[in-house]
Amino acid sequence: MLKKILRLIRNIIISFFVLSILSVIVFRFVPIPFTILMLQRCVEQKMDGKEMRMYKDWEPLSQISNHLQLAVVTSEDQNFLFHHGFDFGAIEKAVEYNDKQKNRRHPRLRGASTISQQTAKNVFLFPRRNFIRKGFEVYFTGLIELFWSKKRIMEVYLNVIEWGNGIYGAEAASQYYFHKHAKDISAAEASLLAGAVPEPLKLNPGRPSPYLLGRQAFILNQMELWGGKLDYDMKKED
Repeated sequence: MLKKILRLIRNIIISFFVLSILSVIVFRFVPIPFTILMLQRCVEQKMDGKEMRMYKDWEPLSQISNHLQLAVVTSEDQNFLFHHGFDFGAIEKAVEYNDKQKNRRHPRLRGASTISQQTAKNVFLFPRRNFIRKGFEVYFTGLIELFWSKKRIMEVYLNVIEWGNGIYGAEAASQYYFHKHAKDISAAEASLLAGAVPEPLKLNPGRPSPYLLGRQAFILNQMELWGGKLDYDMKKED
């Protein structure tokens, strides 16, 4: 009986590794049809007695404004082009900052997830936070960094990210908030979308709050410092 149980566990582990690696390789070329978060939101809408809505429209990276690509890098992960999935410097700073926030009545915690980590989480995992999911996130982040290019990671990220109630991806968000295609949005509009990424169900790029306008100003300034364009061939300076 023990041998059968161990054999079953071994087969499950082998199957998981094979299927996970194959899925990452397949999605290197195939658009992501949906994510677990999208399905979860539909269930939540149904349980709340609301109409189920899922606006999404996959677009290749060439059809998504470079302004938006740069905006999410400057706001979410400025070392995106240079790290291999994890920004250990940002993690260390976040730990130090969050430690100082512990004694405050309303602490505002800081995360350190890279765009690669967010993409791995959005595509392959449940949104619930715990140590087990975090472990799988590390695993899948390593896989996509190994098998995907930075351009592919950005393409998937911008096509599956949540940008409002039932709104997923750059094209759907651009159409919904600005009534134009993702390839045509301006730097100002891109910075509003990027600013709303941390709290997509609270921040409305179409009707920005003072807080979101403040984030927009910061992101626009960072975009200008980057030269206004995201160049995937740029090298990290010494």
